Amino acid sequence: MSSDPVLARTPALETKLPAVGTTIFTVMSALAAEKGAVNLGQGFPDFDCDPRLVQAVAGAMSQGLNQYPPMAGVPQLRAAVAAKIETMYGRAYDAANEITITAGATQAIITAILAVVRPGDEVIVLDPCYDSYVPNIDLAGGKAVRVPLVPGSFRPDFGKIAAAINSRTRAIIVNSPHNPSATVWTDAEMRQLQELLAPTDVLVISDEVYEHMVFDGQAHQSVARFPGLAARAFIVSSFGKTYHVTGWKVGYVAAPAPLTAEFRKVHQFNVFTVNTPVQHGLAAYMADPRPYLELPAFYQRKRDLFRAGLARTRLRLLPSEGSYFQCVDISDVSDLSEADFCEWVTREIGVAAIPLSAFYGDGFDQRVVRFCFAKKDETLNEALGRLAKL
Repeated sequence: MSSDPVLARTPALETKLPAVGTTIFTVMSALAAEKGAVNLGQGFPDFDCDPRLVQAVAGAMSQGLNQYPPMAGVPQLRAAVAAKIETMYGRAYDAANEITITAGATQAIITAILAVVRPGDEVIVLDPCYDSYVPNIDLAGGKAVRVPLVPGSFRPDFGKIAAAINSRTRAIIVNSPHNPSATVWTDAEMRQLQELLAPTDVLVISDEVYEHMVFDGQAHQSVARFPGLAARAFIVSSFGKTYHVTGWKVGYVAAPAPLTAEFRKVHQFNVFTVNTPVQHGLAAYMADPRPYLELPAFYQRKRDLFRAGLARTRLRLLPSEGSYFQCVDISDVSDLSEADFCEWVTREIGVAAIPLSAFYGDGFDQRVVRFCFAKKDETLNEALGRLAKL
């Protein structure tokens, strides 16, 4: 045998996602940690969930509920989800065949896209949008068609949406309450989308993870409320957002049985199923609807506290109709770009924010940045004390 040393070489790969690098959330969170800044950039709470929920999960573990659950999810949790949707939005989903428990909303979205999008298909996304949508479409071999929301108001532009629809359009992704702009679609806008799609075979992927964070007496206009949309939609929501447990990564998808069947074909091979005790704990906890029914008031109080403090600065407040985000116009404070301002405000003021340009495919800069107010009151007050310098 030859005694020559073996050359260790890692083969070169051609990336499937050439446009994807380190996310702005990672960059800003690292900078915030380095500078000791209050991190209002990334969207997650800094407070604990209800201890009763932890006890429910621990109880399930203690009862030996620790092996694989059914692929589609624990029946009790699917039934609780179906009951909630019917009570809140008036549409009855069959828990056995139309509700699937997922490893968070992000997994739900990529699974829906992989289930229905084939190479050459087009999917409409409304810019600015959550950063997983377009890479998901790319991985499915589809083409993302970016249609901008109206700058400034972030309302849907139905003329541009209609112009983007053609024979290759497989789906449209909608998101209300909207991340990052905190706008909420109205009943009239949902009806307009329903009318627009009626003569087409375009599917809807409706990202409704902030469904229980709608303010000022408005109702969340779930796609489930509109028969013509619900019949063609995957509706995605998140227990993590609703119950302050983002790290648990559990969500769900509601969709008509034929769509669910295709969804589950992919779901069973990319995650198979979701951890058992958390599902049982969530099912038990959902017996009391108060935690999600009281969530709008809980977050509206935090929003109002934060807005009152920001009103004392030169940052111009944009509406925050839903979600746990607040956008501000920086034009009266700085001539910097959004990204440079976010870096400056983190380094010099000690508060981290996210530029809206990061949510646009072309980096469109309209001098707007986003804060997250899903924080303890003392965290918000500390941030407001620092931002008062502006």
